[in-house]
Amino acid sequence: MIEYVKTILLKVSFDKKLFEKELRKGLNMLTPNEVQEFKDWCYKTFSKIYLGVLNKYFVKLA
Repeated sequence: MIEYVKTILLKVSFDKKLFEKELRKGLNMLTPNEVQEFKDWCYKTFSKIYLGVLNKYFVKLA
């Protein structure tokens, strides 16, 4: 499932609202074991453009 969520985020990364919506949905689809790997990937891939959005969702999980 994690690869599916990654693919979706890459496809919608052009739009902030869509990115945030899909990030939220993706987090709900992942198992707790997958979330840390997903978080690392998200920050590595999107922190330059969506750091605020990532912090909004991942700080809660810390």
